[in-house]
Amino acid sequence: MATIAAQFKKQRVLCRISQKTLRDKFCASDEDPMHSVAQHRIAIHKAAAMLIENETYEEDGSVLILACHLS
Repeated sequence: MATIAAQFKKQRVLCRISQKTLRDKFCASDEDPMHSVAQHRIAIHKAAAMLIENETYEEDGSVLILACHLS
């Protein structure tokens, strides 16, 4: 699981994306998933923003980015 942080209304929101999603969507390697996150930062940020705007939060207050959220 890769985790990035977003700022929304002066609050920090953790955005999580699974290794499987990174692998399936971006062909990420198991050894360095954050490299794939960095390469596809714009798509991941767009997906996170959409989930936050739609208030699609997990129980812990984070958002979980799935392959279907990524264009």
